Amino acid sequence: MGETFPMKGGDSEYSYTKNSMYQKKASDAVKEMIDEAVVESLDAEPTSTKVSIADLGCSVGPNTFFTVQNLIEAVQKKRPSETLEFQVFFNDHSGNDFNTLFSSLPQERQYHAAAVPGSFHGRLFPSSSITVAHSSYALQWLSKQPQGAPNEGRVHYCGAPEDVVKSYSDQYEKDLSCFMRARAEEIVKGGVLVLVVPGTPDGVSHSDHPADVIFCYFGYGLMELANEGVVDKDKIDKFNLPIYAPTMGEMKRVIENNGCFSIEKMELTDPRSKIDGPIDVAKLVMHMRAGLEGIFSAHFGDSVVEKMFAKISDKAQEMSQFFESGYSKSTQLLVVLKRK
Repeated sequence: MGETFPMKGGDSEYSYTKNSMYQKKASDAVKEMIDEAVVESLDAEPTSTKVSIADLGCSVGPNTFFTVQNLIEAVQKKRPSETLEFQVFFNDHSGNDFNTLFSSLPQERQYHAAAVPGSFHGRLFPSSSITVAHSSYALQWLSKQPQGAPNEGRVHYCGAPEDVVKSYSDQYEKDLSCFMRARAEEIVKGGVLVLVVPGTPDGVSHSDHPADVIFCYFGYGLMELANEGVVDKDKIDKFNLPIYAPTMGEMKRVIENNGCFSIEKMELTDPRSKIDGPIDVAKLVMHMRAGLEGIFSAHFGDSVVEKMFAKISDKAQEMSQFFESGYSKSTQLLVVLKRK
């Protein structure tokens, strides 16, 4: 499913280009930590002045351009005496709006750019060809909907029975294992892999995770529409949003089982640390729409999804109270790995 429904392209009101500020703020929260980790951990043999960087799940910008520039500057700090030539690969699903992405490339960029369409759950690059790989707010997507346990009246695992949560965690483990095997083939010895994903603190219920709570409201909105006769409840019961926020333990277990990377840094961070004041929930819903409208529309239809987002927007004040009520702020997982 992820291969079919990328972020909303173009530059319309609901596009990802115009609705990805919160993702950038979350990435900014760990920028210095990533810079430091790359400088300290990158140990690829400097047999060439060519450096290949891959941003996995790049979407349509502009966040990917800031990320790439930060990574380039970190590599330059590591090798200050050399004149380096950078090749940057922008990867996303084949349906991604690469036209919008490349039409907005920075004119003064310090790198050669190329698109690499395809799912990052499999191989994308030749063996031992990537120096630094990065993925931010993309690896929470599963390769397909979790199957098995019924999830009546919900579209996610928030508030769901334990067997539903397990179907999600099992699918995530399979997908992350495939991701790690592919990166182990592609990243050079001593190269670095940086991951930034929504994470669930150990001991915190999925029902208390801020992103998961928003997904609960998607279910509430759809169920209200079902009660109004706008959509069949059976359609809701058959849909599971393929997004999962792993715990640190789940992430660590897959990486250790893979065995090809050393863990240089792994910690939960606060994605709100660069945001001044309270979260604008109405704007946050717009951000969610830019990322999720396509997958909902394919299953429920455009008219139903329009009504669903209207229902969610009506509950913005209620959601805002939750966000300001003191939930655990360490809900962003930063992982820096070095290829052995």
